[in-house]
Amino acid sequence: MFRGANQLTLDAKGRMVMPTRYRERLQERCGGNLVITVDKDQCLLIYPLPDWEEIERKLMRLPTLNPQARRLQRLMVGHATDLELDAHGRVLLPPKLREFGLLTRDAMLIGQGIRFELWDEARWNERRDEWLASEEIATDLSAELETLSL
Repeated sequence: MFRGANQLTLDAKGRMVMPTRYRERLQERCGGNLVITVDKDQCLLIYPLPDWEEIERKLMRLPTLNPQARRLQRLMVGHATDLELDAHGRVLLPPKLREFGLLTRDAMLIGQGIRFELWDEARWNERRDEWLASEEIATDLSAELETLSL
C-alpha cells in the first residue's frame, strides 16, 4: 500500500525521482515497471504494472456501446504509458502527460493505496484546501460512506 504526500521536484528533462521509501516495494511488486495515465481531476495516476493490467482488463470489459464506458476507456487506456524506474529511482514523464497534468517543476506525489496521484504542487494545495473547506464531505455521503467510522 502506498500512502502519504510527498513533495517532488521535476528536473528540466521532465524526470521525477520516486521517493526512496517506495522504491523497494516497487522493485518487488513490479520490477520498477509502472504505468501512468490521466485522471478526470487533471492529475496523473501512476500504477505498478500488474495493478494497472488488472484495471485495464476491467476497463476493457465495459460495454463499448455505453458512451461513458467508451469515454473512460479512451481516456485512461488511450493515455496509458509505460514507465520504468532507472538505476537512480527516476522515471521520465511523457511531455503530453506533463502538459495534461499542468505539471511544473514542483509536484506532489500522493499515495492512494495501489496507485499514486501526481499533481502540480500549487494545484494540489488549491484543490486540497477546497476539499477541506467543502461542506459536501459532511453532508453528501453515500450509503457506503455513512457506515465508515474514522
